[in-house]
Amino acid sequence: MKSYVLIKVRTGEIKEVVKQLRKMPNVKSAEMTFGPYDVIAVLEHADLNKLGLLIAAEIQPIPGIEQTLTCLAVEV
Repeated sequence: MKSYVLIKVRTGEIKEVVKQLRKMPNVKSAEMTFGPYDVIAVLEHADLNKLGLLIAAEIQPIPGIEQTLTCLAVEV
């Protein structure tokens, strides 16, 4: 299962947040963006519950992260 996590980050902490995200095994990419969100991360995980736990327990606690919005990708 693929998901896109849109992340708002405190000013001045984007580089460190992206660095921490890129170290995580289920994070396939993490990039700085322009617009209402500062970072987008692409995650892959086989289990929806474990994906939620990954976001809540490992991504949201990263220092500098203020808000996340998770968008699940579906096949068409």
